[in-house]
Amino acid sequence: MADGRSATIKDVAAAAGVGIATVSRVFSGGSVSAATRERVLAAAAELDYRPSALGRGLKLRRSGGIGLVLPGVTDPFHAELVAGVLASARTLGGHVIVEASGGDPAQEAEIVDRLVEQRVDGIIALPAGDEADWRAAVRVCSSVVFADRVLPGLPEIPAVLADDAGGVRSLVEYLAGLGHRRIAFLGGAAPGERPGVRERAFRDALARLGVPVEEDLVVAARSARDAAYAAAAGLLQRRADVTAVLAAGHLLGEAAVLVARELDLRVPADVSIAMVDDVAWAELCDPPLTAVARPGRDIGHRACELLLRDRARRGRGAPLLLPTELVVRGSCGALRGSRR
Repeated sequence: MADGRSATIKDVAAAAGVGIATVSRVFSGGSVSAATRERVLAAAAELDYRPSALGRGLKLRRSGGIGLVLPGVTDPFHAELVAGVLASARTLGGHVIVEASGGDPAQEAEIVDRLVEQRVDGIIALPAGDEADWRAAVRVCSSVVFADRVLPGLPEIPAVLADDAGGVRSLVEYLAGLGHRRIAFLGGAAPGERPGVRERAFRDALARLGVPVEEDLVVAARSARDAAYAAAAGLLQRRADVTAVLAAGHLLGEAAVLVARELDLRVPADVSIAMVDDVAWAELCDPPLTAVARPGRDIGHRACELLLRDRARRGRGAPLLLPTELVVRGSCGALRGSRR
């Protein structure tokens, strides 16, 4: 404005020759005639008027933001997922509050409580906590979408997932097709824990191929560098007859490659290595690593769409599964006999 002061809704109403309520309806998506809407928008543009997001939030008792809760932002897959959520939110006119829990259920519960207090429009989460915590959150924030992981006790929460079972199955079939029968699975459940999707898919794929599952080759390992390295070292030192290793994640795959190098094992002549998650360094290995590519960016994009746009589809049917892709590189070869 000429006097340097920011234009107000009253200024726009006066310039357009309408009431303040009419201007409010135009900017909140209410019902007004096309001619009136055009007149109000033209007056707003002339005055360089911008509606107050804070004011709208106070009136509607919500912030207009999306909470995105994930274990961390340094993992390549998580970074891709964040990029997908941000791109989708930008397209749909939303903004995102990114929070990292470090995989700590207690920290995650605090983050969710804070987001609920801020009255976000909804929450997208890679849940680390248990069903009880999330059940309490859903009671006060009905718009929740899970990404990359579901909690079995909360089937009513919509989810967007990668087809991990299909990806592991394709890897097992590929390795078996190369002649491998002693295939180790690095990343199994700890004793007393329920096997995850990838371990179950590994077992089922071997069973369908008629290959016995050797329990000694299903190695429990967490996706943390020290734990992954210890598990890979124990496996390859204990079982010299292993001809192929299927790592359930990229940190586990990294550990298998490092241990093989330290033991002077040739890849793939002595042992074939493949993993779930196709990260950038996989192609830079020598030889490049065979991997299952998971659509992190697409998962984030679809989760955000489900939260903001496809509200009618939420809570209906099974989780949305997005396909994975087997990327074949030089780290797997035909069986040449065991190292022993």
